[in-house]
This record gives sequence, C-alpha cells and structure tokens, in this order.
Amino acid sequence: MSRPVRIAPSVLPVDFSRLGEECQTLEKAGVDLIHWDVMDGVFVPNLTFGPDVIGSIRPLVDLEFEAHLMVVEPDRIIDRYVAAGCSTVLVHAEACDHLHRTLGHIAELGATPGVALNPHTPASVIRHVRDLLGVVLVMTVNPGFGGQAYIPLEDKVTEVAAMLEDYDCSVEVDGGIGPSTVADVVSAGADRLVSGSALFRDPEGLEHAVSDLRARAEAAQA
Repeated sequence: MSRPVRIAPSVLPVDFSRLGEECQTLEKAGVDLIHWDVMDGVFVPNLTFGPDVIGSIRPLVDLEFEAHLMVVEPDRIIDRYVAAGCSTVLVHAEACDHLHRTLGHIAELGATPGVALNPHTPASVIRHVRDLLGVVLVMTVNPGFGGQAYIPLEDKVTEVAAMLEDYDCSVEVDGGIGPSTVADVVSAGADRLVSGSALFRDPEGLEHAVSDLRARAEAAQA
C-alpha cells in the first residue's frame, strides 16, 4: 500500500530577511514539513542555515522540520540540528566515514535517520543500513544550488523503493520537482517530495502550487 504523499518545500527560494514569515506562509499553504538545505561551503559551494537560525524559526510553526546536511563530517553537528528542532536528519553517504554509526546516532537522539544519494551514488549503499532508515532521499540534481534542471532518475527511484519494500521507510526525491516531473517520480515509487523554485514561481500563488502538486502526485499514485 502506498504511503500518503508528503510535500516538503525547500526554503532556499524565500526572502531570508523574512524567513519566519515565509515558513508561516508555507504552513498556511498546506505543506507537510519544511526541508532545510544545510550547506557548508565545502561539501557543496554554498553556505546556508546554521542550527541557531533553524532553532529561531521552530516556535513559529507546527510543521515537522527535516535537516538535509550537505556538509562534510556531519557527525560534528547532528546533535545541534536535532536540538534546534529537526525531527529528521539526512546525511550524504559520501560524507560519512561510518554510515551505520552515524544513522544509529541520529536514532539515539530521537530523530528519524535519513540518507541522501547524489545522482552518481548507487542505490546499493543503503542495502546494509535499511533497518536504520526512515527516509532515503534520491537527489535528481547535483546538490548545492536551487533551481536546477531535473535529472531523469526514475529507474533509481524504483530501485530504491524496491529495496525498501519490507521496511518502514519513505522514498524522498529532491531536484527539479514540479508539475512536469512529479508524476514520473511518484509513479516510480516516491512518496515524499522536495520542491522549491517550482512552488514559489507558480503565477497563481503558493497555495495553488501546493494543492496542484499534491493532486498530480496523488493521481500518479492511484
């Protein structure tokens, strides 16, 4: 049975000077959680959100927060992002010397462990940590920038979904997700959708963008 579709907007496109208000607007628009793209300027070129910034937004909305740590040595900072209110923490397989240990530590902190797979990263890296995972994020762009063109990796999404069939784990997709691509990734097995630029550039507004994306995803699941 398919999991309900969950929409997790990236806040990279928002006005950072109004970050709290922008997150409240997303909540009113009907999203399911907030996806924080955390970048360190090393693993990826950009710098974004520290834990204190995220922690300052936490009291303003009731939505779940997930931290997508695009950073080297994520083990040094995981505790701080959980303390800031992120109930899911995603790490990149390549950034972890001991992926099993890192995921176990996230779980010990009371958060949901997740692993992110870059476009070139084989699905097989999750095989021996599936019992620890709550989310697997398939990147359909190279990490580090918003607004990139979708890389068609539906076969990889399907492979990941098949590997997780007997596990309590969501399949998330991030990169170029919008009206023209959402049906393909959901049909391939995704149930959690990260979308940024496509939501914010809808000429009919954010609420329409969220409801339209959800409708297209649910139709693809039917």
